[in-house]
Amino acid sequence: MYDILSVRKDFPVLEEVIYLDSGATTQTPVQAVNSMNDYFFKYAANHGRGAHRLARQTTDHYEDARDTVAEFLNTGPEGTIFTKNATEGINMVSLGLKWETGDHVVTTVVEHHSNLLPWMRLREQGVEVTVVGSDREGRVDPKDIDEAITDRTRLVSVNHVSNVFGSVRDVKKITQIAHRSDVLTLVDGSQSAGHMPVDIKDIGCDFFITPGHKGLLGPQGTGVLCIKDPDILEPVYVGGGTVHAVTTESYELEPSPSKFEAGTPNIPGVIGLGRAVEYVKDIGVEAIEKHEKELAQDTATRLAEIEGVEVYGPKDRTGVVPFNVQGMNPHDVAMILDETRNICVRSGYHCAMPSVDLIGVEGTVRASFALYNTKEEVDSLIKGVEQITMLA
Repeated sequence: MYDILSVRKDFPVLEEVIYLDSGATTQTPVQAVNSMNDYFFKYAANHGRGAHRLARQTTDHYEDARDTVAEFLNTGPEGTIFTKNATEGINMVSLGLKWETGDHVVTTVVEHHSNLLPWMRLREQGVEVTVVGSDREGRVDPKDIDEAITDRTRLVSVNHVSNVFGSVRDVKKITQIAHRSDVLTLVDGSQSAGHMPVDIKDIGCDFFITPGHKGLLGPQGTGVLCIKDPDILEPVYVGGGTVHAVTTESYELEPSPSKFEAGTPNIPGVIGLGRAVEYVKDIGVEAIEKHEKELAQDTATRLAEIEGVEVYGPKDRTGVVPFNVQGMNPHDVAMILDETRNICVRSGYHCAMPSVDLIGVEGTVRASFALYNTKEEVDSLIKGVEQITMLA
């Protein structure tokens, strides 16, 4: 186990608040922030666009970050594309595949809106979309996905972990099911990468997507799209940085990853992401997963023991605990926790309205954990909720 008190020193805001909203965005360690400052103060230039020393340094640091992320996720750097977030990555797939009328996509009811709306929009092009259901704890049976696949199915797109329930998908099995029918698979790793071991080659999926600002501890405005075979996807954007040759009549693009990264990228953000991933790797993602799961399971058990509190999701959960206090709006609960105990939790539909509709409520309070949270913070949350139930 790592030294959590030492880790907490790398996240200064934790001296001010109890931060339990890492499902939305994690805090970024000072080491990653310092690496971004180094870019601005020591060698800032554009990526891949110059022979002078600053341009070379910038390009080297940017590509070093790509190598770091690719190695961490066990995939090839040539198919590791930097995006501005997971939402952009999913849309790059939905817009970059060539669809025909009658094609079919399978997804699930427990997806974030970002892994649902891009496929629903394809209905305007004549693409059929099947949304597979789940149980009330957010678990999807792979057999239901198998039964939803038809001879016109082109893609199965599922999350690795639900941001509402903390339930985990057997993405390797789902990928194997899809590949038996020559169907592509996309895994949304927004709530898994950095929180648990992720081995893209072992999963076998065709696309894996994650933001930089969640479990990977990077800055906002960064994301990663990993493509097994970059030739099956067309770039959504073209222009500077993607070009091998251009005439007034035609153009030829560079190979991947360059052809997918048009324009000046978020250079400092990517450099910071690379350093953040090194930070996660140094601590050990297995230790992080164990710590977060212990905190979440303890929280769920103790919340469920409070009269008037309802907890959702499976017992075997990741670091996500959704709950409600009977008779109170989840936003009010979140505000009271903030004002009385400096506790930051998420409230509402969590950008996943169909998921929350499964349990028949108008939003939940969500406590979500990261590597820097402590048992003492769980104690404070429990005491805060106990006090709130006396007001309900």
